Amino acid sequence: MIVGIDLGTTHSLIGVYAEDGSRLFPNALGESLTPSVVSVEGDRVLVGQAARDRLISHPRQTVAAFKRWMGSDRQTRLGERTFRPEELSALVLRSLLADAEAALGEKPTEAVISVPAYFSDAQRKATRAAGELAGVKVERLINEPTAAALAYGLQNREGEGRFLVFDLGGGTFDVSILECFDNVFEVHASAGDNFLGGEDFLELLVEAFCQDQQLRSGALPAAELGQLRRRLELLKRDLTGKQETTLEIALGGREYAWRIDEDRFAKLADPLLQRMRTPIERAMRDAKLQPTQLDEIVLVGGASRMPLISRLVSRMFGRLPLRHINPDHAIALGATVAAGLKTRDAKLEEIILTDVCPYTLGTEVAREDPNGHLQKGFFHPIILRNSTVPLSREDVFCPTHERQEKLTIDVYQGENPLVANNIKLGEITIKIDPRRSAHENSVTVRFTYDINGLLQVEVTADATGERHELVLEQNPGLLSPEEIALRLKALEALKIHPREQQENLAMLARAERMYEEFLHERERLQGWIVQFRSVLDTQDIELIARNREEFGRALDILESQL
Repeated sequence: MIVGIDLGTTHSLIGVYAEDGSRLFPNALGESLTPSVVSVEGDRVLVGQAARDRLISHPRQTVAAFKRWMGSDRQTRLGERTFRPEELSALVLRSLLADAEAALGEKPTEAVISVPAYFSDAQRKATRAAGELAGVKVERLINEPTAAALAYGLQNREGEGRFLVFDLGGGTFDVSILECFDNVFEVHASAGDNFLGGEDFLELLVEAFCQDQQLRSGALPAAELGQLRRRLELLKRDLTGKQETTLEIALGGREYAWRIDEDRFAKLADPLLQRMRTPIERAMRDAKLQPTQLDEIVLVGGASRMPLISRLVSRMFGRLPLRHINPDHAIALGATVAAGLKTRDAKLEEIILTDVCPYTLGTEVAREDPNGHLQKGFFHPIILRNSTVPLSREDVFCPTHERQEKLTIDVYQGENPLVANNIKLGEITIKIDPRRSAHENSVTVRFTYDINGLLQVEVTADATGERHELVLEQNPGLLSPEEIALRLKALEALKIHPREQQENLAMLARAERMYEEFLHERERLQGWIVQFRSVLDTQDIELIARNREEFGRALDILESQL
């Protein structure tokens, strides 16, 4: 069984392509959206809504937005344990796979996982490692804008068509330009920003609130900062349908009231909107298209709901974008279509999907100046950005001096003529015979970039035919197969709370979060928590379900009044 997964910064989803089309699976709370949040309690793990509520009540044991750290060696301490980003993502995947197993009656063995189009080689490899750690084979990584286009069925339109997919998620921004013709789905250009998303718009509100109230966000206790961020996230959503909204909150024993309107939010967000223009304009230039040559603009990603986003797109392209599919669901639905294509589902017409390499990849060379002197540190492109993949390109290089005993090939990613301003991905050093001339010690360097966005580098000594494969020694985001096996064993010691307990755990986590937030209602909330815990001790399923429903209604009423 192969499933489609949207492993998002804010939320994650899982589904399958079934007889009636794409189908998303609900989690234990009956929701298709599972918050990408992990909380650790001893040797037990909470994932999803209960974990998100614990960001406020248990901030040192809980973490969110770790997708932004994929491809790095950042370590996050939760309680007594530390986790890499791949491991945190794997815990989310394990929870999603349990939801799929509950819906299907069998455990999925393969998956198509969506990734931002602008994810680097290291970030893509980290995503594949997360799949391995979760116990599933990652059959394919599909770029999020391509998945969104599949969800919209753009491949089913009659005739040819050119489309721009604008994908603004919780943590990343992608834009891709695609063309459909004769059952071919071809990406012409991709660009983006891996550190621009809904979280950054939320951060603007946090800083504006703190500045107006003469507070320092960095000085707030973790629980209070989490509470402020949650309330401002709700306020941000209010601004989607209102011209003005207010916030009342207690911090440090003091009551604060704050008002913001849509105009001020737009002014605060203008630098972020200007950052969005750059990738859009770059993608249009690389695709050699004018706005009038596009047939449709597709808007996806939860953060694209903000009115200022649709206004930006409308101003840039002179038309309203398509967004009739739930922007939170579009990428997951497209991933399930891609999964259906992998299984050659009879209901899906065969489609050829092509993609592009979003970055220029190359190596460092020395160049001769007019005085005949060698100047080091120049970038030599081997694969140009937005080249159609899969592809393989090679070039021949010689040592810079005679009698060299070794030759180092550095691998860089970027668009600057100087390697110092690009990102180093790794290096490989090979021994060469100092008795040969520099020309005789030439090497052929081949870069191969596959459909999953993974890079392989081979160096062949032309004199001997000896071949070397690059190990990305400089990349801290890569785990070796041995390290993956060790970390898989360590993760197996952590148990995700049983699925049948999730509703009860989520209810308690919500009550504890409200206890943290609402100082004047603590006695009443504590009484409800004590009562519900005593009901749980009875292990009477019907009694627990009845009390949980009553508890939830009471919390809804209380929260609506505050």
